[in-house]
Amino acid sequence: MILKNSIFIGTLIFSVLLFTACTGQPTSTGATSADENSKTWTENKNVDADEYETVDVSDLDKSVTSSSSTQSGTGDAIVQRMPFPAEEYATLARTGKGTIKGQIYLLTAGGQRVPGVKTRLYLNPVTSYSKEWFEISYEGGKKMSEADPRLFNYLKFTASESDGSFSFFDVPTGEYYIIGTVECGSECGYGGNKTIRITDKVAIEDNQIVVQDLSRSAQ
Repeated sequence: MILKNSIFIGTLIFSVLLFTACTGQPTSTGATSADENSKTWTENKNVDADEYETVDVSDLDKSVTSSSSTQSGTGDAIVQRMPFPAEEYATLARTGKGTIKGQIYLLTAGGQRVPGVKTRLYLNPVTSYSKEWFEISYEGGKKMSEADPRLFNYLKFTASESDGSFSFFDVPTGEYYIIGTVECGSECGYGGNKTIRITDKVAIEDNQIVVQDLSRSAQ
């Protein structure tokens, strides 16, 4: 009887250990896939300025080429921005379900596309404040005083891929300026490398997916 009990207990223990070995280990394929998905989302999601201390838009007003009038305004005095219209910005939605995607590039005289590689892009709501920047800085080529820090909380940011493709997610309904830069040199006919700023308008509603490239001629 003792021998039979010992055999039974031993068999039971062996069965438990065997079952644990077969079912207790995590599946490596599933874990890796989840990690990769999480990493991809983290790298591509929009970042609000109040979530990311290093985010700024100072490069929007640096010595970059916007249009043919840019160089003529180099020696002009800095233009003071209008007071920040806080009430106007307070009416803007901060979250949404829209997606804006496309490709940023310069088009050379020979028809070649020069993509903006790993460059940062901004989505700036169209307001009286941003219209002033568009007209004076982008179109007029003049330098402006530093932007009010409160603006940063209404911008969305993303980075392009190696082919210049980009995406903005969770975009609220509205009208925006898409802003980005492309580095180009001899392939664009320049004597040295230049940073070319490109801006365009885009409108989106509800949960739309809007496809719009950000491009301009290199010359």
